[in-house]
Amino acid sequence: MGLRSLLALWAGKLVLWAARAVGRAGSSLPGRVARLVDPGILTALAARTPGGHAVITGTNGKTTTAKMLAGILAVAGQRVVHNRAGANLIAGVTTAFLADATWSGRVRGSVGVLEVDEASMGATCREVRPRAAVVTNFFRDQLDRYGELANTVELVRRGLDRLAPGSPVALNADDPLCAVLGAPAIPEVAAAAEAAPQAGAAAARAAEAGPGEAGTAIRPVYYGLEDTEVATGEEGTADVRHCIRCGRPYEYEVRYYAHLGRYRCPGCGLTRPRPQVYARKVYELGPRGSTFELVTPMGSFLCRLQVPGLYNIYNALAAVAGAVALGLDLEAIRRGLESTGTAFGRMERLEIRGREVFLALVKNPVGYNEVLRTVLSTDARKNLVLCLNDLAADGTDISWIWDVNFEALAEREAEINFILCSGLRAEELAVRLKYAGFPTSKISVEPDLGRALEQGLAFVRPGELLYILPTYTAMLQMREILRRQGHLPPLWEV
Repeated sequence: MGLRSLLALWAGKLVLWAARAVGRAGSSLPGRVARLVDPGILTALAARTPGGHAVITGTNGKTTTAKMLAGILAVAGQRVVHNRAGANLIAGVTTAFLADATWSGRVRGSVGVLEVDEASMGATCREVRPRAAVVTNFFRDQLDRYGELANTVELVRRGLDRLAPGSPVALNADDPLCAVLGAPAIPEVAAAAEAAPQAGAAAARAAEAGPGEAGTAIRPVYYGLEDTEVATGEEGTADVRHCIRCGRPYEYEVRYYAHLGRYRCPGCGLTRPRPQVYARKVYELGPRGSTFELVTPMGSFLCRLQVPGLYNIYNALAAVAGAVALGLDLEAIRRGLESTGTAFGRMERLEIRGREVFLALVKNPVGYNEVLRTVLSTDARKNLVLCLNDLAADGTDISWIWDVNFEALAEREAEINFILCSGLRAEELAVRLKYAGFPTSKISVEPDLGRALEQGLAFVRPGELLYILPTYTAMLQMREILRRQGHLPPLWEV
């Protein structure tokens, strides 16, 4: 490494050491400091990883999918460079390499698994030059930051365009916005989009920019569900109703949730591609895990996940498709998946004073609905602490809570002992629950997260579960409270 790169490395590692010495994760600041000294530090370090890198992006499931893929690679004997703390902007990715590198600049890891924010895909792929990518899904999220979904798809497409021609990219076949990234462009796109103004100017621009341009360069590896018995059939909070290529409404044969399912556009003929990696049969969707038959091009096996929810089956399929793209064998995939627990804050399970607690991140309507569906999948008594913040990392516009299906809680209120609302916007959350029809006698408000945790634990009866559902910054704050109390290790040790 040149002298400037070495100075950047040393500066970043010193900041990282100082942050952890005072009990902070230091997941982004070291990278920012290093990049100020040498803007090319990430490129220099990434080039020293012999096995190359896989990037994981999309709206929901990035952290869990990345953890699963990293677990599979570890079982395969690889040492993984991984931004496991979830800092997925380019400074966080840089910090992951700083933490793994020696003071002389040698990167210990043999391969990188990098969770990447959608808006950072272009810059990260330009500097890292990944050999493979995984795209999980596209849902409406942080509209004040990303804008409409067509813009988010375009940001990811630009990142994929920076991959070498023929690079494998795992794509969710059940999400039309995701699958179209691997579809060839069609000449009639512009005319069709103009003829269907309901698709919106943003969608037309994204189509004309050519989602298929990435499709001509990449090699798609599609994944999805094939078990129709787990389909909800509910449109619910579907964020996509019209074809991004021509603007005609999609027709669905099967809908798993939101806009994920078996779809077809009657206008341009865009249809769900057949997945190479899929869940043929789902046998169990319990609160503590799932069991399903997993099919890959190398063979199939009965997979037992330690993480609950249909959305985590999708995350597992995404990780497996990524592993297939990287050429890993079936036994490593099986062992890696089954040995991987929940990612931090994503249905994270812990024991506190004899009470079982689940900590589950919620950050947009579709994700919130799927967490609620998992919570309601058992007949046991339920106790809920819902935490809502509106800081920049959460999205400052909280109007999305009105699209969450809190009415499902009202329909099952007999099974729910209490709902405690906390966080910076606790009062608005309580109002939303009231309008959902949930009894106000079971709703309480405590904006302070520490006191809300104490009250929640005090109210839970022996043998019952406490579910804490926070938005992103509230989740980090709650984990820090639990760490100070000795219930969780520091974030960088997870």
